Amino acid sequence: MTTTDTPRPVEGKSGRTLSKRQRRNVRDGGLRRAVPATTLLWILAALYGLPVVWFVLSSFKPAGDLFSLPLTVLPHNPTVSGYKAAWDSANFSQYFINTALVCVITTILTVGVSCCTGYALAKYNNKWLKFFFLCILATTMLPSEVMLAPEFLVVRNLGLYNSFAGIILPAVLTATGCFMFRQFFLTVPDELVEAARIDGARELSIFLRIMVPISRPIMLTLAILSFQWRWNDYIWPLLMLNDPNKFTVQIGIQSLVGAQNINWSVLLGGSVISMIPLILIFLVFQRYVMSADINAGLKD
Repeated sequence: MTTTDTPRPVEGKSGRTLSKRQRRNVRDGGLRRAVPATTLLWILAALYGLPVVWFVLSSFKPAGDLFSLPLTVLPHNPTVSGYKAAWDSANFSQYFINTALVCVITTILTVGVSCCTGYALAKYNNKWLKFFFLCILATTMLPSEVMLAPEFLVVRNLGLYNSFAGIILPAVLTATGCFMFRQFFLTVPDELVEAARIDGARELSIFLRIMVPISRPIMLTLAILSFQWRWNDYIWPLLMLNDPNKFTVQIGIQSLVGAQNINWSVLLGGSVISMIPLILIFLVFQRYVMSADINAGLKD
């Protein structure tokens, strides 16, 4: 008569089995190590989240309750009058269309240009490319305010003043985007590129069919960041635009601020309205960020 034994859990390569007490001790030890780190993360989340919660809840307070003492987090008499007044006093529908147009076009161009630049900097060995990469990184050391004057003169001389093209073109190439793609492509094994070349693939085909698909998480990450940068941009559109029909959301919010006084309830309502598209985009695309397996298709 034959019998079958149920295999017991095996730990490690030595084949040594663990008893229930040992497995429980291992589990409890991992839990003890995880509790301090989790607690610290919750504390940091609370420190960063409480001002945002206060900001959103304050937008539902009447103007007279915002500065009444003692200060309260929850509104006693919630109202959406600030949102209605902000939407009625500013042409938010047109502002949203203008900003969405600028953000979408700029994001597409930024991702495409940064992907091409990062691939060239990572996979081609040339001293001039290395020097060019150092020049790109050097631009991050300059405050954006220093570059406003020369950028404005260039755009004005090109005849792009008071146009969406004048806002879009200077924002296409970013040092952050080039650096992100370069660092990602450096982690892609060169064997993958060499195998494609041996199979007869051309450089453009390697880039479009191999490198672009595996860099999708980086593309989505940069797309979210670029969209956020352009949506929150205030100084450059303020300098470039003088037509109210072309104003972006941030300039529209600034128009809610009066010369003599500030209606904080209306200003908070308009600010929360401007945050909604960014929150929706992040919630939709966050699960795609940083989820690539760059070793797919490679044999050991």
